[in-house]
Amino acid sequence: MQSSHGAAIVGSGPNGLAAAATLARAGVAVTVFETNSTLGGGARTESHIVPGVLHDMCSAIHPMALATEFFREFQLDQRIDFVVPDASYAHPLDGAAGDRAAIAYRDLERTVAELGRDGGAYARLYQPVLRRLEGAIDLALGGALLRWPKDLLAAAAFGARTLEQGTPLWNVRFREAAAPALIAGVAAHNIGPMPGLANAGVAFVLGALGHASGWPVPVGGSQAITDALVADVLAHGGRFETGHEITGIGELDGFDVKLFDTSARALSRIAGERLPARYAARLERFRYGNAATKVDFVLDGPIPWRDPRVAEAPTVHLGGTRAEIAAAERAVARGEHAERPYVLLAQTASFDAQRNAPGVHAVTSYTHVPRGSARDATETVFAQIERFAPGFRDRVTAHQVTTAAELGVENHNYIGGDFSAGEVSLRQLIARPVVAADPWRTPAPGVYLCSSSAAPGPGVHGLVGWYAARSVLRNEYGIATPDMGVR
Repeated sequence: MQSSHGAAIVGSGPNGLAAAATLARAGVAVTVFETNSTLGGGARTESHIVPGVLHDMCSAIHPMALATEFFREFQLDQRIDFVVPDASYAHPLDGAAGDRAAIAYRDLERTVAELGRDGGAYARLYQPVLRRLEGAIDLALGGALLRWPKDLLAAAAFGARTLEQGTPLWNVRFREAAAPALIAGVAAHNIGPMPGLANAGVAFVLGALGHASGWPVPVGGSQAITDALVADVLAHGGRFETGHEITGIGELDGFDVKLFDTSARALSRIAGERLPARYAARLERFRYGNAATKVDFVLDGPIPWRDPRVAEAPTVHLGGTRAEIAAAERAVARGEHAERPYVLLAQTASFDAQRNAPGVHAVTSYTHVPRGSARDATETVFAQIERFAPGFRDRVTAHQVTTAAELGVENHNYIGGDFSAGEVSLRQLIARPVVAADPWRTPAPGVYLCSSSAAPGPGVHGLVGWYAARSVLRNEYGIATPDMGVR
């Protein structure tokens, strides 16, 4: 391989692209290597069921796209168009819990007004976090978790509420089903037994963003985010090599610096000969969580929700009451397939009308399953949607399932279908992948980890890549972080 004396980045997910854009803007020669023929990792939008009908391949709705530090610095909202609905997410209920869905609006007061007797309790839970949202986001996503928080009051509010909602105390303040179900639905974005501290932390980060900046839909799909990052890398001299799998670190000896937007396990496999044995052993001990099976649908019309208000939200959490969701998540944690699983569904047709032809509704969904599962979950997903939208099946003209095992093959970072590239638990938020002030820098000279296996963890936020690139600029080149804005 020809020497470039610059930086090689292995993997082109959002973090790899964020690292590439940051380094390229600082004047570093950047080459991104991607195993697949397309760029973007989990942030891609493709036609894979019906020709010409676009589905998001993993992430579809982006709560962190308008709120996290990297995308604000990158001015993503000036590069692509977003639709930000009034309703961030919906949670249908049925049976004894009633047939009226719980809706999380950007307007907290409107949300509270529709939550009945628990409205006030819900407001008191979220208001202190919303008042100091910048500090709460910094605590959760500001890099290594073991550091002094910038805003002590925000940390105290966030910590106290996470402790409450992440332990058996989680139902103390509530008397009805809607409010706790609404919180459980967003907490379950993190796959793991509930109640749990990591799940509760997710509920407060994503839930607070839902009541602040909202959960935006990128026009054109997740691919629009990828395309904006790729365009910026190219504009500043970066290069891409697709269809090029890096199997050994020796292939990158022509580069000064190597950044890996790969799982911790892949870093160990590719760079193990250069890593100290103790560090490599810690990478091998890094735990992977349970997984998702994805079921995508093409419909000839909108989903016939029993509560029509559910159509107002691009994201829908299906699973019933908090107790039902917790039972389903405990089953998955035991290695079982839940009979009534949690299902996360994205319905974007009403918010991004130009993505597909009129009358075509592309719906993306996934459900939680044990890691490595090869079971086809289509029927259980159909049943959960039909439970809250009778007649859904009659609207479906095509569908496709991607099992957890297949997901792990399609994206090598998703070990066994774990799209978080590593279990998200309190332990692995502190040690991601190791306990360090600079967790992106490995002990091997010039070798860095910039994937969701590193702090602050999963999500389409670009933060891991940005933090890793800043570490590279500081430690390898003595260069300040460049301005990332539109220019």
